[in-house]
Amino acid sequence: MATEVGAESAEERNKQLVTEFMEVFGRGDVQDILSYMSENATWWVGGTMEGISGTKDRQAFGEMLSGISASVNGGIQLKPLAWTCQGERVAVETESYAELHNGRIYNNLYHFVFVVKDGKIECVKEFLDTEHTTAVFLAP
Repeated sequence: MATEVGAESAEERNKQLVTEFMEVFGRGDVQDILSYMSENATWWVGGTMEGISGTKDRQAFGEMLSGISASVNGGIQLKPLAWTCQGERVAVETESYAELHNGRIYNNLYHFVFVVKDGKIECVKEFLDTEHTTAVFLAP
């Protein structure tokens, strides 16, 4: 029984870490965002969007975020909608909202899968509506 309680506590801590990460993400401070990620962290984005999709290491992810942050008023707000936590894996359905300098509105739906190890985000898989992202961030 003690093992089950310990596992639940670890899952709750991982969920809390991801919750805090999403709050910090919404402020748009790239260095604060990266502070939640391990030095060897990776971030994968689905689709074939130039400069966005694929797997990025922590540094490349930070560079991508810096570019996106430059076009957004504030940060991209992330609102968790539903959670599934098992061991070191935290899956969360999420809705985003951001207003861009060019007047466009970014309001996307995601499914994120986070892997948390030793209190840091080790890897993320981001599934999203790529057509909406392309229309808002990449279309002329």
